[in-house]
Formats: sequence, structure tokens, C-alpha cells
Amino acid sequence: MTTHALPSPVQGVIESLHAKYRQLKDGEVADYIPELGHASPDWFGICLASRDGQVYEVGDTEQEFTIQSISKAFTYGIGLEDNGLGGVLSHISVEPTGDLFNSISLKPQDGRPFNPMINAGAIASTGLVRGATTAEKVARIRDVFGKYAGRELDVATTVYESESETGHRNRAIGWMLRNFEHIDGDPGPTLEAYFQQCSLSVNCKDLALMGATLANGGVNPVTGVRAIAAEHVVRVLSVMGTCGMYDYAGEWLFHVGLPAKSGVGGGILAVLPGRFGVGVFSPPLDEHGNSVRGIEVCKDLSARYGLHLFQAANPPPSVRTVYSASAVSSKRKRPATERAALADHGGRIKVFELQGALDFAAAEQVLASLVDEVPGADSAIVDCRRVVSIDDGGRSLFVRLLNSAAETGLAILLSGMGQLPGVAAQLRADVDDGVQVRLFDDVDFALEAAEEPLLDAMLPGRTASNAVLLPDQELCAGLAADEMAVLSRLVTEETFAAGEVIIRQGDAADVMYFLKSGQCDITLDLQNGKTKRLSSIAAGTAFGEVALIEHSTRSATVRAYSDVTCGVLSVETFERLSADAPTLHATLLANLARNLTARLRKANGEIQALSG
Repeated sequence: MTTHALPSPVQGVIESLHAKYRQLKDGEVADYIPELGHASPDWFGICLASRDGQVYEVGDTEQEFTIQSISKAFTYGIGLEDNGLGGVLSHISVEPTGDLFNSISLKPQDGRPFNPMINAGAIASTGLVRGATTAEKVARIRDVFGKYAGRELDVATTVYESESETGHRNRAIGWMLRNFEHIDGDPGPTLEAYFQQCSLSVNCKDLALMGATLANGGVNPVTGVRAIAAEHVVRVLSVMGTCGMYDYAGEWLFHVGLPAKSGVGGGILAVLPGRFGVGVFSPPLDEHGNSVRGIEVCKDLSARYGLHLFQAANPPPSVRTVYSASAVSSKRKRPATERAALADHGGRIKVFELQGALDFAAAEQVLASLVDEVPGADSAIVDCRRVVSIDDGGRSLFVRLLNSAAETGLAILLSGMGQLPGVAAQLRADVDDGVQVRLFDDVDFALEAAEEPLLDAMLPGRTASNAVLLPDQELCAGLAADEMAVLSRLVTEETFAAGEVIIRQGDAADVMYFLKSGQCDITLDLQNGKTKRLSSIAAGTAFGEVALIEHSTRSATVRAYSDVTCGVLSVETFERLSADAPTLHATLLANLARNLTARLRKANGEIQALSG
């Protein structure tokens, strides 16, 4: 069996961003804390973690560095958990300042720090963490941070000692907070806990998962462990959005539009609520203390894929259902050998029914599902009939999907894009040279197109045009030789040219047909003037046979798809058989009932598969 390992389009996105900004050499590594100055300016990693646990990473994502000021957002959350919103607001405000991160910035009325993202507010947050001693506070912080990251985080001792030895300005801030009674007692234990909190070792993947935990309402999407109560997540994200990037916060919100927090260790953590977290690590900093490469990556990602929070939101999209051709095949009626082959090997054709609006984040979820499902498949059909829109970000991921699939040999078939003006043409324009964009009006036609090469591989030498004589017709199974001779005398033969109507919807039902050679399409005329294909049939199949039971008008139209030859049996002649050849009559009825039952079972199975 062919196995196609399909590269993730999202992985391709972050790899392209990494390649684009790897050569950016602006900025300086922080050295005001001496141990930070040992970082390599060439370290650079990007990681994106979705709320359903998908992780995409490139570059130095396992390189350890200290979390520094990124810790402030998560410690603020612990303060909310341990004291409640009112207890925290009485000690820390939530107003942006435009000041540097280490400003001695307190509100003149009550001495509260302006927000928890500057050092003054962060030290006050650490003071609110449950614990009477430094060790107790640090244990509480490490426990919660570990739940966010999904692993235990350790303090980098050398960095902590360096911070403690040089943290005189922070000690001054601590004593000022003590003066205004926003820290109880000696601020020393709180300050040492703060220094250790900032010195926790993380990597880029940790940051992305911590962000994804916030995006997922406080639950780590990989471990399933809750790190913070859902009611506090919105508070943490709010102060990250307005204050998380220091005196660059306004420009960040304007250009990027995502809650975020940076640290002088070179990390930036950003969150798209309800969707994913992003971690970027690169030590060289700009004049604001933010990672230069990190800023550019996030600006590019947001602008290119429409991630800004204030961009008009669409209803959350999703994969409606996933099924294979083993469960739901095309509407072409096939001989028993082909039906058996599809039942056994139809899993090599996967169908993904989508719905909603596909922006970058939604397309990421869709394509992550596709990447997980297609190993072992030859074809993937993406049914877009229930998709209401695909924006530039979503379309760009589909372009990457088509390019990647072409490289791996996986056939991608797109159906139902007729309601999305211009999308198909844009896909054709954007894919790599030589990549085919295969579009179908209906998922049924896409299924048939995917089935043909699979059946060719499973049944060498098969041809759709092989003639099937009357004794080999499915409806004639089990007839004795003398009965077959009687039936042969009663059945006449007619031929029809390709495109000719054999049965017209609404006409009287007075004959049935045995299709001996060629192919026919059974269609239904809809009220909107369009035509819906109900089935396509090949030689060996009977049609119009319900006329033997119902004496009514035709419910659908049958048209010759190719030149066809049919055996014709009138209803009147069939009814005479009940008296003239009762066993023949009974066998034909039993075969008819068996065929109708098989169709009903197939329909029930397809309904179950399509219902997810």
C-alpha cells in the first residue's frame, strides 16, 4: 500500500518565516544582567502550538533560556487565583504607562503600580502569590508554570544569582511598594522569589504551549491539565494586550493585534485566543527590550494571515466530518468485483467535509486533521460546499497543501467551490508551476475520479465497456437454464447513442432495462433548474426496474453517457410471468428485493458515515 507522508502547510509557514528572518542581524543581546550576555545572537526558534495540541516548530526551539519578564503574565494569573480580582486590583492597577519596564512607576493617589507587566507591578504580583517564604512562593510559581508548559521548569541558578547581585533598582521598587503597603513586611523574600521567577529556564516550545494553554481557556492542550481558572484567563490576556510589550505596547497592538509578552532573554509569547499560542526566541533586542526577530516574525505572521484581534471575526469553522470511500462511494453503480474492491481498499480515498469560514487559524485546524488522516491514502477530497469564505490566510495554506501534495504524490481533489468567487482561479494562479488544481462541482464526481485509478490498480485489465450478456446480469442470478431461455425470448434489444435520453423524469413507467454495454447517468431535475446526478451505472446493472413493482411515473431521468445496448422487458410481459412461469417470476422479484435491500443498507451506512 502506498503511504504518503504529507508535510504540514503550517510547518511550511513557520519554516519560511525562519528562513526569511534568520539573516536579520539587528539588535543587541541584553547584558545588564551579566549572565544574559552569554547568549548567542544566532539562536533563533519559532514554535506554534494550537489549542488542540498540534505543535509546529523550527530552529532552536529546544535551546534553554530564562523566561524573564514573560513570567509576569503568569504570576499575575497566580495572584488572581490566590486573592481574587478585587484583592489584586487593590494592589495593582491595569493602566498602560508607556514607561520602560524597570520604571519606578506608581500611581500618585495610592502608590499602586500602573500594571502588572512592568517590574513594579510584577513584584507586587509575586508578593500576592501564596507563601510566607521565598521557597514557598517559588514552589507555588514553579508548580503553576509547569502546568502551563507541560513539564517541570527549573531555576537557572547562575542567572538568578546574577539578577540578585545586580537587582538594586528592583529592591528600591520593593521598598516603595512596602511603603504604600502593597507588600507585607520585609520585601526581601518577595524580591528573591521574583528574581527566581524571572530565572526559570524555558525553551521556545514551552512558550508556545504556555500561550496555547491561555488560548485553550487555561487548560494545557497536550496534557489536559488546568493551569489557571477560565475566569482569570481573560484578565491575563487583557493586560498582555495593553501592557505586555512595555513602551512598544501601542505599536504592537496596532500592527500585530495579539495579546503578548516579551522578555529580555529574547523570548516573545503571543496568543490568538481560542486558537493557538506562538513562541519566538532570538536574543538580540531592540531599544524597547523586545526581540528584533521576534517582533518581525509576529508582525509578518499577523499581517499575512489576518490574525489581528480586531479584524472582523467569522463563526468558528470546523471539519464537519471525515470518511473514506469504503464507507461512502460515488454514485456510480459498479459490478460486484468493483464494489468488493472499494469495500476493501476504499480507505485509500479520504473525504474531508468542511464548513464555516476558513481563515489561517481555521485552515490550520482543517489541514492538521488532513495531515493526520492521509498516511496510507492515495487521494484526499476536500469538500468545500459548506464553506462560506476563504480569506487570503486560509487560501495560502491551501496553496501550500497543493504544492506539498504534488511533491509526495498524494492526489488532492477540491469539490464544491462554486460558491466562493475567485478562489479557484487564485489557487491556480498561486500554486507552483506544474501543480494541477483538480476542481469538481460535486463531491460525488470527485469520488468517482478518485475511485477510477484505485480500481485500475486493484483490478488490472478491467474496462468499463465490457459487455454483460443477459445470463450474467445481477437481476438474473439463480435462474435455471430453461428459465433463462424463456426470459431471453421475452427480452428485446435496443441501442441508444451517447447523450440520448432513455427514460425521462415524469414519463409513464412501463418497461425496465438490462444494461448490456456502455454507461448511463441517472439524474434528477431540481426546482432551481439544475440537475443532480443520482447514480451512474455500468453494464450488468438493471435500471427502471422499480416499474415492476410500482405502476407510476418515472422519478428520474436516465441518459446514455456512452453508446449503450439494453435488453428491454415490458411490465406487462413481466406480470404475465406470474401465471406462465411462476418460478422465473419469483426469482426475478427476489433478486430485485435483494438489490433494493443492498442499496438501502449502503444508504444507511453512508448516512451514518456522513453524520460523523
